[in-house]
Amino acid sequence: MNVRTIAVLGAGTMGHGVAHAAAAAGFATRLYDVSEAQLAKARSAVDGILRKAVELGKLTAAGADAAMARLVTTPDVSQALADVDLVIETAPERIDIKVQLFAAIEAHAPARAIVASNTSALSITEMAGTLKDPARVAGMHFFNPVHKMKLIEIVRALESSERALETIEAVSRQMGKETVLVREAPGFITTRVNASIGNEAFYMLMEGVASARDIDKALKLGLNHPMGPFELVDLVGLDTRLSILEYLHRSMGEKYRPCPLLTQYVKAGRLGKKVGKGVYEY
Repeated sequence: MNVRTIAVLGAGTMGHGVAHAAAAAGFATRLYDVSEAQLAKARSAVDGILRKAVELGKLTAAGADAAMARLVTTPDVSQALADVDLVIETAPERIDIKVQLFAAIEAHAPARAIVASNTSALSITEMAGTLKDPARVAGMHFFNPVHKMKLIEIVRALESSERALETIEAVSRQMGKETVLVREAPGFITTRVNASIGNEAFYMLMEGVASARDIDKALKLGLNHPMGPFELVDLVGLDTRLSILEYLHRSMGEKYRPCPLLTQYVKAGRLGKKVGKGVYEY
C-alpha cells in the first residue's frame, strides 16, 4: 500500500514524537488532539526537534521548513481522519480512551486505511475487535524520545493481515527505524522486560539495597544500559509505568505485582519529569 497521508491521534509526548517522525520522513501528517493548547505545545516541540537537527548539521533549514509545512494540527477528529492512508493512535495507556478513538476511526477514516496502535502493553486484538475489519489493525510501538530511538515493535494481533504488517514495516523504514515483529502478548518484548527491571529497581530502593543514583549508575556502567531504571521511569512517567505493571499483573500473575513504593510515589503526585519530580527532582 502506498502511504501518502498519516493521521496521528493524540498530541502528547509520544504523539508529537510520532508526528515529527512522519513529517520528517516526507508524509503529509495530521496531528489530532481534543486540546488546542496541547496541539500548540506539540507543534512547538516538533519545530524544536527540527531546529536542533539543523543546528547539528543533520538537516537543512529548508528541510526543516518543509517538514513543518507537512504537519497540520487539528482538534477536529473527522478532519484528521478524512482520506488518510494510515492512522497511528498514540493516546494514553487506557483501553477506554483507545476504544473511543477506534470508534472515531470507524466513523471517519476510509475503510482501506491501515490502523496502528502505539500501545506499549495493551491488547491490540481487543482494540481491533471494535472495528468492522480487524485485519487492518496492528501494533506500531515507538520508543521515547521517538526522534532518537531507532526501534519500532510491530505487533501482530490475532487477525492482523499481511497488508497491515507490510504497510507498517514500509512506513517504519521510511522513518529511518529498525523493526522487530512480535506476536501479541502482554507487554510484547521490551515493555515486559523493562517493567520487570524497573519494578525490581523500586523493590531494591524500598529495601534500602542502594540509593536510586547508585542503582542507576550500576546498570549504566555495569550492564551498559544507556539510562538507569529510575532515569527512564522519570522520563516515561511513573503513572504510565504503574498502569503497565497493573495490566501485566492482571494478565500474567504475581511476578508483575507493582512495588508498593512505586504506587506510593504515584499517589504522592511524583509522576516524573513532566511534573518536575519523580524519583528525582528537576
